[in-house]
Amino acid sequence: MRKDTMLLAAFTQASVTQTGVGAWMHPGSDPHVLDADYYINLGREVERGGFDLIFFDDRLAAPAAYGGSVREAVQRGSRVIKLDLLTILTLVAASTSRIGLGATYSTTYYNPYHVARAFATLDHISKGRAVWNIVTSLNAEEAANFGVGEVLEHDQRYDRADEFLEIVTGLWESWEKDAIQLDRETGVFADPDKVHQLNYQGKYLSSQGPLTVPRPPQGWPVLLQAGQSGRGRQFAGRWADLIFAASTELDGAKKSYAAQHEVAAEAGRTAPPARILPCAQVVVGPTEQVAREKKAYLDSLSNPVEGLMQLAELADVDLSTFPQDEPFPDDLLDRVTGSKAIMQNLLAGTEKTFGRKPTPADLGAFFAGRTGGHQFVGDPGQVADEMAEWFHGYACDGFAIAQNDSPGSFQDFGRYVVPELRRRGLVPEVDAAPRTVRDRLGLGPRVSRNADQT
Repeated sequence: MRKDTMLLAAFTQASVTQTGVGAWMHPGSDPHVLDADYYINLGREVERGGFDLIFFDDRLAAPAAYGGSVREAVQRGSRVIKLDLLTILTLVAASTSRIGLGATYSTTYYNPYHVARAFATLDHISKGRAVWNIVTSLNAEEAANFGVGEVLEHDQRYDRADEFLEIVTGLWESWEKDAIQLDRETGVFADPDKVHQLNYQGKYLSSQGPLTVPRPPQGWPVLLQAGQSGRGRQFAGRWADLIFAASTELDGAKKSYAAQHEVAAEAGRTAPPARILPCAQVVVGPTEQVAREKKAYLDSLSNPVEGLMQLAELADVDLSTFPQDEPFPDDLLDRVTGSKAIMQNLLAGTEKTFGRKPTPADLGAFFAGRTGGHQFVGDPGQVADEMAEWFHGYACDGFAIAQNDSPGSFQDFGRYVVPELRRRGLVPEVDAAPRTVRDRLGLGPRVSRNADQT
């Protein structure tokens, strides 16, 4: 059953670019992304602002799909810095007490035992606040960085990811809840009958177990996933607690919401279906005029070429090879080996905005001025009105608020929008009680279908 309040996630990157192109040039942005204090302060700001969790996007290569070189990306500062996220979230965990802590880790190039151990450790040291944003890596540059000669085909990546999750969740359950005894009189640290080998053998992956970290406080750390293709939705229907979506328009978001719930039902989920969070770019001010002026300034920092560079990375197709002022060919989506769903959504949004079949120049301008999702621009009441329309219209269960500048856009959202949403009963008052993020968000417990012990 759906909760009657929104879930709010802060969506960011461990990078100077943040989630909007040109963000590092904003005079209010803190550029010191290589310093620990940057992430400590960011986590505190997000928690103070009333968000439920913070999660960091990631990729395992500098952008090189556009033009076949990283040179221009390096010059522009476009997603060329990506720090290891578990280190960062350990810092944030130590300086916050409530928010969920999300990191993007790949099922394509990481090892499931390593991922299981890393997130179980984070869950313990944060007292049950770990969130894993699951991705399947899609870029040729990422494959090259890991010494892999050939990128797996789209559906194979998800087939492998299914095995990856079966191992990770099974390892999290390899220690029963009451395995640790700490009995000083008998000298029994843990009951060996309550610690189990996994002995998993799949087509792509295998793991013996048990994990060297006892069962995480949440059982399973919260699972976040963003697959929007048919196979991606099947994967999310089986595994995800939260789904990060890229809908740019209300009608499309409603259709996507309904389709995802149908897939979850077909998958036989016994737990509640995943809560769906579309990406949202919020530009808010005390008045609509101030908000529009802020938006105009953010737009002035964007560059259509940089928009195409980022989209080429997401789609894994070189968009520099198309004539910039001619409409894309009809078979463009057939050439996309990365995220077809994101490309399809953005092409539709661009066509609606420009009123014609889009050119690369159109697409670059459209994408450079946004973060991949819908734009909410206005005073607090206007932004809350539109968000409420999405929520009450069953287009979402909340929003992933993308960062325009750091930490300014999260400060603005917490200062202006969250109080208005609370006034309307759409966001609860801060609950400072010590609970896991899974419990706090009402996500319920999860159990692996393949685990020997529960």
